[in-house]
Amino acid sequence: MNNTPDTYDAIVIGCGPAGASCSTLLASRGRRVLVLEREKFPRYHIGESLIPYTYFPLERMGLIPKMKASHFPRKYSVQFVSSNGRVSEPFYFFKHLKHDASCTWQVLRSEFDQLLMDNARDHGVEVREQTTVRELLRDNGRVTGVRAVGLDGVTMDYHAPITVDATGRDAFVATRNGWKVRDPYLNKIALWTYYEGAVRDAGVDEGATTVAYVPEKGWFWYIPLPRNIVSVGIVAEKDYLYSDGRDPAAIFEREIGRNVWIQQHLAPGRQIEPFRTTGEYSYRSRYCAQDGLVLIGDAFAFLDPVFSSGVFLGLRSGEIAAGVIHECLTDNDVSAERFTGYAATMRQGIEAMRRLVYVFYDHNFSFGQVIRNHPGLVGDLTDCLIGNLLLDFDPLFDAIARFANVPAPLHHGTPLPATELSANP
Repeated sequence: MNNTPDTYDAIVIGCGPAGASCSTLLASRGRRVLVLEREKFPRYHIGESLIPYTYFPLERMGLIPKMKASHFPRKYSVQFVSSNGRVSEPFYFFKHLKHDASCTWQVLRSEFDQLLMDNARDHGVEVREQTTVRELLRDNGRVTGVRAVGLDGVTMDYHAPITVDATGRDAFVATRNGWKVRDPYLNKIALWTYYEGAVRDAGVDEGATTVAYVPEKGWFWYIPLPRNIVSVGIVAEKDYLYSDGRDPAAIFEREIGRNVWIQQHLAPGRQIEPFRTTGEYSYRSRYCAQDGLVLIGDAFAFLDPVFSSGVFLGLRSGEIAAGVIHECLTDNDVSAERFTGYAATMRQGIEAMRRLVYVFYDHNFSFGQVIRNHPGLVGDLTDCLIGNLLLDFDPLFDAIARFANVPAPLHHGTPLPATELSANP
């Protein structure tokens, strides 16, 4: 390996959960890793609720002691609330998962992502913040590194046998190559803000994630955060949210009035942040890899956030990719086909969660229907909700299909075949 200053074993673009996971675990195997991060940390990010199986990649990264010592609220469950304020029996993770992972966290992403970045540096990763990747470098179609610009405006070329796109929803490679394929149905709008002094439930439910319904299968999230703050937002179809205009304050006030539980919980609080919006919630890249390149985290795929899967899928994809990359470097073979197993594992997990999201939005469906008729499947449903996504969920979705339309799997997200490389430079 050429160890000139601008040559590395791996280059990772982005230091969110996926990039931090991949780079940390590669460096822990002795690899020389460069992370190029466009922003200066800490920085704001949405996606604050972790699911239990997030514990395991964090454990491999050596971060569980710091998470346990943090001020992040403990999350033991998720609960669902009807528009009239009726609260479901919470899904308590510890009733199903007899492991420390059954207690997870609600995080401030600015602090959580800083923790991930600092941990990567502690493991020997070279992280350069405020450095923007402009283009990929190639040699006969194979990606050989990146061209990037630092805060000083100087352009630099960095070289490595493998480059990892961990650019989140910016989806650097998928966007530029025209690989980004939106889900045909899961295309919602989110509007959110933060309150101080809003009501928290008592005892073990204080840190619960609450999903509160509004008409037309829209829903609020309600996530308790440190310092007596809650993150609260609504997700719904664009035509529904904007039916009376586009003023975010007016929309939010209207929707608060459509769920009794949200109205009561926010009543004593005060809004402390401006409204934020985002859309185009679900997509997947047509390809996950080509020679010398792999996509991870939201740069590969993003799902509607109703079940808080984003951080877990980011960390897990980085973890799996790191293992494959290490083997590729050992074998001196970074061809796209080496990531076939990575693609199969990630697609299996994403499809399980995607099917849950689809039926959640079915107007005539409720999970209670399924459990009442098939009580033996409550464990499978809980496994899916907590991120244990490598199980066979066919019996669960065969049962659900009697009550709702379960989508067929999407077939894209595999490595780029060599026969199509000329069309995807």
